[in-house]
Amino acid sequence: MRGPTKWIYQRCGTTIKKLSLELGGDAPFIVFPSADVGKAVKGALAAKFRNAGQTCVAANRIFVHESVHDEFVKQIAEAMDAELKSGHGLENGVNHGPIINQRQFDRLVKMIDESIAAGAKVVRGGKPGGGLFYPPTLLTGITLDMPVAKEEIFGPVAAILKFREEEEVVRLANGTAMGLAGYFYTGDVGQAWRVAEALEVGMVGVNEPMVSTCEAPFGGVKQSGLGKEGSLHGLDDYTHIKYICFGV
Repeated sequence: MRGPTKWIYQRCGTTIKKLSLELGGDAPFIVFPSADVGKAVKGALAAKFRNAGQTCVAANRIFVHESVHDEFVKQIAEAMDAELKSGHGLENGVNHGPIINQRQFDRLVKMIDESIAAGAKVVRGGKPGGGLFYPPTLLTGITLDMPVAKEEIFGPVAAILKFREEEEVVRLANGTAMGLAGYFYTGDVGQAWRVAEALEVGMVGVNEPMVSTCEAPFGGVKQSGLGKEGSLHGLDDYTHIKYICFGV
């Protein structure tokens, strides 16, 4: 777990306090060859770019099967041009805001610059805007040793990685210490169940980018935290169960 998390956990341990911790994620977004590419593009826009990519469940590593890679990249680039507009949040049509603070902005710039220097191809964006605005960015040719593939981006940057086999992409998707959310698009029902069960995350979106709702348990596994928020399960972390047994 991260430093502050260990600090909190250690101090709650002295009095046996219950904890519910939601610590962010490194969500995979997978597009299989049987997927409806148009729907996958719409899903990727929602999962990646809402709140300028600054959500704990944001798609972070976008794995696209080699057979649909070029078409997916073409469509998402066009969709980004048409649908994402940066600016003041009170202006009509604006749906893309700034990075949360200077520290994160500088981190994001460094991450993107290093990935580009390592061979990532810029399809859209890739250079800072004015102030704390970073433009919606699309990168291809991503390899696992690049910063955008190794770290949680937490910004409006879609990093595309190619894959060939289901087993391969599940292994890559699970190759992180985090496990909050995961998304994938497929037209194969059997694959939907296999992959949903195999992904090491607390929440899975199958052909669906919006997994959060107050009626469902929200939370992750591994270093994305423990416990749940929302639904009746969210009450369990703040409930002490008492068992009473009467004799006759």
